[in-house]
Amino acid sequence: MSRGPASKAFCQSLLCVEVPVVVTLARTSMAVENVMKLVPGVMIQFDKMCDSPLTVEVGDQKIAEGEVVKVGDKFGLRVSAILPPEERFIPLHK
Repeated sequence: MSRGPASKAFCQSLLCVEVPVVVTLARTSMAVENVMKLVPGVMIQFDKMCDSPLTVEVGDQKIAEGEVVKVGDKFGLRVSAILPPEERFIPLHK
């Protein structure tokens, strides 16, 4: 397989692709019946502790963790840990 200038340009162009980045507070599963009963004021309880780190995901793959920070009148995420690449990527087989 050639790794010439065209291959390098292609790899560089991949770095410009925008992907959705999702920050997850917590997850839970609910029966559809319970989802249908949701109304304003209903509380949904999670097993995650309130001081646990939030999860940063790209394409349903966890890539980092962090904590909520206030940035002016908005909020953001301070990244506290990045997962090692071997834990983030699934190897492709030939």
